[in-house]
Amino acid sequence: MKLRPLADHVLVQALSQEQVSASGIILPDTVNKERPERGKVVAIGPGKLLENGQRSQVDVQIGNIVVFKKYSPDEIKVDGEEYLVIRMDDIVAVLDE
Repeated sequence: MKLRPLADHVLVQALSQEQVSASGIILPDTVNKERPERGKVVAIGPGKLLENGQRSQVDVQIGNIVVFKKYSPDEIKVDGEEYLVIRMDDIVAVLDE
């Protein structure tokens, strides 16, 4: 099934946040069950419909790694995959690598 976000929504696949302890032990993201704050954009909506009938520009592209507000995304599960749906206003940065 293919998802297509509407308006200014962005579909993001959360990135795992493995951490390394002081002694070098890798702690998987299952240790800390808080929501992620980073993810990879997999789909974008056409933009918010403005009062003048035009659409606002969406500032991210598919494949971008983004940082978003911790408690803003809605979680959905499709075909066994978990995704986050985020409004463009809740994305705070794009990570350039």
